[in-house]
Amino acid sequence: PAGFKNSFDEMTIHLLNEHPNELETRNYLDAALKGKSIGLLSDAGCPGIADPGASVVKMAHEKNIAVVPLIGPSSILLALISSGMNGQDFAFNGYLKRENQLLTKQLRELEKRAQQQNQTQLFIETPYRNTHLMEDVLGTCNSETLLCIACDITLATEFIKTKTIREWKTQRPDINKRPAIFLIYK
Repeated sequence: PAGFKNSFDEMTIHLLNEHPNELETRNYLDAALKGKSIGLLSDAGCPGIADPGASVVKMAHEKNIAVVPLIGPSSILLALISSGMNGQDFAFNGYLKRENQLLTKQLRELEKRAQQQNQTQLFIETPYRNTHLMEDVLGTCNSETLLCIACDITLATEFIKTKTIREWKTQRPDINKRPAIFLIYK
């Protein structure tokens, strides 16, 4: 990167897993407390948005360390922008429930909220479970509900389409093991 004059081999890198615990992360900010600049990167999306980086940012605030956001492309915002759905009023719901009955109930609640509040509902899933989630959405939501599937955003294989549930049922995309964002709207 421009302005970076050190060797990446000399950098200290800490891994932040899906469910960080305080014992593992409590020393991550030591360099910042000593006056050094540090950064937080995410392997996909933005640090702190549906990402365990939020716990490190929270610790930085607790330790009175200045937090300066530097953002690249956000798959969540890019999906909303390209969906044609309500960008004025929306809710990001993160990962939905995994158990079938709870997931079905949650999808119905999101669909109801989309209709009653005129609010776009966004959610994500781990890439290897995308196909399963898509099938659950198609089997649960009303045939006239709009579903946007935004997959591989900013990659050469990018796929972003908004159709009704009825239309998706006749033309399912292959989204298995590809990063995706799902949006529903009535």
